[in-house]
Amino acid sequence: MSSHVVDDQRQPNNSISSLSSKLTKPWITTTIFIFVFFFFIILVGASLRWMDMFLIGGGRIKVTPIFTRNTNATIPKEKLTTPLNFTLQCSLDQNIATQTCPASNPEKSQPSKDEPETCPDYFRWIHKDLEAWRETGITRETLERASDKAHFRLIIKGGRVYVHQYKKSFQTRDVFTIWGIVQLLRMYPGQVPDLELLFMCHDSPEIWRRDYRPRPGVNVTWPPPPLFHYCGHSGAFDIVFPDWSFWGWPEINIKEWNKQSELISEGIKKVKWEEREPYAYWKGNPGVAMVRRDLMHCHDPMVHLYRQDWSREGRIGYRTSNLEDQCTHRYKIYVEGRAWSVSEKYILACDSMTLLVKPFYFDFFTRSLVPMEHYWPIRPQEKCSDIVFAVHWGNNNTKKARAIGRNGSGYVRKNLKMKYVYDYMLHLLQSYGKLMKMNVEVPQGAKEVCPETMACPINGGRMRQSMDDSLVMSPSVKATCEMPPPFEEDELKKFLEKKENVEKEVEKWTNEYWQEQKKILKH
Repeated sequence: MSSHVVDDQRQPNNSISSLSSKLTKPWITTTIFIFVFFFFIILVGASLRWMDMFLIGGGRIKVTPIFTRNTNATIPKEKLTTPLNFTLQCSLDQNIATQTCPASNPEKSQPSKDEPETCPDYFRWIHKDLEAWRETGITRETLERASDKAHFRLIIKGGRVYVHQYKKSFQTRDVFTIWGIVQLLRMYPGQVPDLELLFMCHDSPEIWRRDYRPRPGVNVTWPPPPLFHYCGHSGAFDIVFPDWSFWGWPEINIKEWNKQSELISEGIKKVKWEEREPYAYWKGNPGVAMVRRDLMHCHDPMVHLYRQDWSREGRIGYRTSNLEDQCTHRYKIYVEGRAWSVSEKYILACDSMTLLVKPFYFDFFTRSLVPMEHYWPIRPQEKCSDIVFAVHWGNNNTKKARAIGRNGSGYVRKNLKMKYVYDYMLHLLQSYGKLMKMNVEVPQGAKEVCPETMACPINGGRMRQSMDDSLVMSPSVKATCEMPPPFEEDELKKFLEKKENVEKEVEKWTNEYWQEQKKILKH
């Protein structure tokens, strides 16, 4: 564990010695000595954020804050400026059975009364994602129809969180998803309503619209069951929720979003845009999807493609996979994996012009991105030729290409702060909670979870570091942003048509360019 000690640079003993040498009467010397000594103690006590004490544990002396009695929690330096209202109350015993949640809930936060800011535009999709249950609400019977697809059931009741695990997810997706929701209740105590939700941690959506369309001879049950998931699809009802990587992906050494985005911002400064490689760049695992395997067949000097070997990276300590070191090209390619990919936010954040192979899936913040403003659109079937043209265009229109890159990274920096991620979660869960037409129950087999039960048993490593780094230390001093209104049908239609028209315009430029190249080759 790390301890933070505020070092007082004054030298009290020297001052006292100097003062005593000038006095001849012992009683005066003693009185002044006592006065100065106690004055010094008071000053030091007032200046320290917390005092340290020594505990003997496991045969070693450990230093721990006396206010937390926590031998495990590592409090990141950047969070020391925040009032330490929340702490981890870890038992000295590492056994999870000994860890218990605090007996009382934090009081409802009283954020500042400043005029609330309007949430980013992508919050408007919350209304759309919950539209299927707007008229009927969510009954017990409706909810339970998704239980066989879920990895876990999460219950929030009286400000406390309970989880009933059905099956284990891939790696720690479920752990960090639950961790994120637990942090939400620390961020906005008393504001998350009682509710039950079912969460699925696989890549692809599960609740498809085609299964709920009226068909002759088929009895369709309406509404569909609500299932929370990391991504959505125009043909699915899955409710989109921020993915686990915002709180860290320790298996591949990706930090929680605050720290990772700061590292990428620093990485951007290492190579000026004009000095970056004037080529398109992609690095990832092509084995997970056909569209990626096809991309690897793009053998063109303007396109630099690298196969990521995660097994090798693990063996060498992830030395060549740091995201902040991958902002060295003017153009970066985003291409989906089995479904959406968490890599999109990291690629957009790099300040390079993002070449976005048109996705079939979306996550919670990407639906408001606009082609040629935040990214360059690439057709899936013509991705190689489209990427090559985009690079040629960008190298001949460097100011415009750089502006697209900056707009994309600006969108992420401005609209994807962790405050907004938590605000999105809060607004979504508040809106979802209002649809519940059932009594919220804690089922047999569900266990209460909190930072103590989740983090305290983990003694070090990247997993614990991610939890320490993303631990919410105090309630938000700012109120949640104000939810924007839902899309009007005509408004949404115009927005989608605008995106489609821009894509067609880029397609036209691309086709004209390659037709011209064919003419040049003939001559």
